[in-house]
Amino acid sequence: MTTGKRHILAALLLAVATAVQAQTARWITANDTARNKPNTWIEFKKDFSVKRTKGVVARIAADSKYWLWVNGRQVVFEGGLKRGPNRTDTYYDAVDLGPWLRRGSNSVRLLLWHFGKPGFSHVNSGRAGLIFDAPKIGLRSDSTWQARMLSAYQTAGEPQPNFRLPESNIRYDARLEGKDSFAPALAMERWGEGPWGRLAPRPIPLWRDCGARPIAFTRSEEGGNVVLTARLPYNMQMTPVIDVEDEGEGTVIRLETDHVRGGSQDCVRAEYVTRRGRRSYESLGWMNGDVLRVIYPKEAAVTIHSLGYRETGYDCDREGTFSCPDSTMNRFWEKAMRTLYVNMRDTYFDCPDRERAQWWGDVTILMGQSFYQLSPRANALIRKAIRELVDWQKPDGTLFSPIPAENWDKELPAQMLASVSTYGFWYYYMNTGDRETMEYAYPAVRRYLSLWTLDDTGLTDYRAGGWDWGDWGTDVDMRLVLAAWHYLALRSAANMARLTGHDADTAAYIARMDSIRAAYNRCWNGYAYRHPSYQGATDDRAQAMAIVAGIADSTKHDRLFSLFKSQQYASPYMEKYVMEALVKTGHGDYAMKRFKKRFGPMIADTLHTTLYEGWREGGYGGGSTNHAWSGGMLTVVAEQVCGVRPTAPGWREFEVCPRPVLPEADITIPTVRGRVRSAFKDTKRNFTLSLTVPKGTRARVALPEADYREVLLDGKRADSRRLASVKPGDHEIICVK
Repeated sequence: MTTGKRHILAALLLAVATAVQAQTARWITANDTARNKPNTWIEFKKDFSVKRTKGVVARIAADSKYWLWVNGRQVVFEGGLKRGPNRTDTYYDAVDLGPWLRRGSNSVRLLLWHFGKPGFSHVNSGRAGLIFDAPKIGLRSDSTWQARMLSAYQTAGEPQPNFRLPESNIRYDARLEGKDSFAPALAMERWGEGPWGRLAPRPIPLWRDCGARPIAFTRSEEGGNVVLTARLPYNMQMTPVIDVEDEGEGTVIRLETDHVRGGSQDCVRAEYVTRRGRRSYESLGWMNGDVLRVIYPKEAAVTIHSLGYRETGYDCDREGTFSCPDSTMNRFWEKAMRTLYVNMRDTYFDCPDRERAQWWGDVTILMGQSFYQLSPRANALIRKAIRELVDWQKPDGTLFSPIPAENWDKELPAQMLASVSTYGFWYYYMNTGDRETMEYAYPAVRRYLSLWTLDDTGLTDYRAGGWDWGDWGTDVDMRLVLAAWHYLALRSAANMARLTGHDADTAAYIARMDSIRAAYNRCWNGYAYRHPSYQGATDDRAQAMAIVAGIADSTKHDRLFSLFKSQQYASPYMEKYVMEALVKTGHGDYAMKRFKKRFGPMIADTLHTTLYEGWREGGYGGGSTNHAWSGGMLTVVAEQVCGVRPTAPGWREFEVCPRPVLPEADITIPTVRGRVRSAFKDTKRNFTLSLTVPKGTRARVALPEADYREVLLDGKRADSRRLASVKPGDHEIICVK
């Protein structure tokens, strides 16, 4: 090629590159010096023409949330995810615009909410911004878009939400509505540039929007205020809607729920400042609770014509079912499911009011409930949680949560071991068969476990981390609790190493497990496990963990049962493992008694539709009343009482080993391979089991131990060989006593 031709080619390539850059979407914002302050709201608009309307997908990212309208119709209610997939990057949404477009002239409008401050679930980039890219129709955000700061959106006064929440209290002053003018948007960095880093596709669905619904309310007076009280159908994630008329203007109306304080901490609320006349308003920052309250001065010439709410949440269905003759258990199940769902959104979180933080000790319990009752669409939220945990790993190999987070980076060693244990990452794999995620996560698991060492007795060394927390409450034998979690984490790592072809790692993990098991059993004093350095009362948690981990052999079970009847130190978080240990060792009847005694008050509570963080409302320093870790007994009943659990990844094979602690129970499980149903009934004459096995799976049935005169499978005599591999279909097993 001649020099002249090279110059011509270089010029052409430069021209093409310049043209491509010119067509690249840009982050845009308002040309206002206050645009990056906390709790700012910016409106964008763009008119455009199209010849095609099908297959038009827009990629949209925001710092921090956005609402989208096309041709005046709402397309997205609260898009965007809190930042981010790792410390530097941001998620983007893919939105199909086709159903809302028309040939010819169109308009798009977006409302941006910039949090502008950090939290336990969000990283603040320091800059408000939006980027929009629909390449099939050439619609990209740039300086030709119009933008304006909305002065009507302000921040309500004290008290502010506690430091864990990046959201602010929203105050909307209707008197300023329409006062701001549009101007050309300020174009900033291109896609993948700037403080927002690379853009990762949103891994979970857009929110389910149930639409605005009216709600009845009562009127009362407190002090100098009118208080309108509306009981919501249940504790939910919702945005309040009011239809208000003021003969004057400037009346401040407070909008809040009964969860405006999440236990001991201030949470989000809202305010609306009236304008003369009648208007409808929806406060767009979601809050949660069982009761909506609207408060305003009684001397104001205000009429509230109606109240309403819009429920939004993670887009999945409850496809599982459960029923039994025990009304307490049925009520618990419903409360557990309500608590689970109100703790799902951008992430799994511990509570929807005080923190909205993805603590991984909670995630390990929440995912079990999800697998047994929610549609497989919920699995994407678990996968997101796993990938975020490993992608936020510190350079030294430390894992920590909650993540994403800007103002928290402390390791809770017990929770981190739980996250990578057989109750965490490997549990996810068994329920989904998602090998790709295990391959992605294993290097991080390997690095983290390399930080753990053994002492001169062969037991897990003490590791304080950033917060030496094993459970709420007193008398935690921390050395043994850590050792049991370490043992379970090593078992999970051995499985992951074997799956991903790291056989040498597998052998090393098993050797460490052998050491820990032997050292743990040397802490047995004849009636319980106690570490020599531990000075408190004998810990029921350490005993339960020894059983569920398989460290304690059957010769110790009766002794430990006696201890469980007298020691009750576990919080609702660790009580799940105590319940599991009791049922596994054949003491399911007592497990039910202990369960009803300890969980009874929160189950019977008619004011709250969710379960508490502690054993009583406001316990453990003012804990919240909507902590899904208290629903762990749901998984115990599903796996240990109904006895249904996968034995091969993705439910290719599963076992049904019912323990008739309840006289009868009927459970339906929405697995990744289809619906599994197991219903048993235990009478003096027969034990009957009805079973649905999905296509492409096999079930292994193990009947409760009894002296049966005859066992019939679908009307024909059956022995253990036939029950060891039950084919797909609907089956009935009758055991004649």
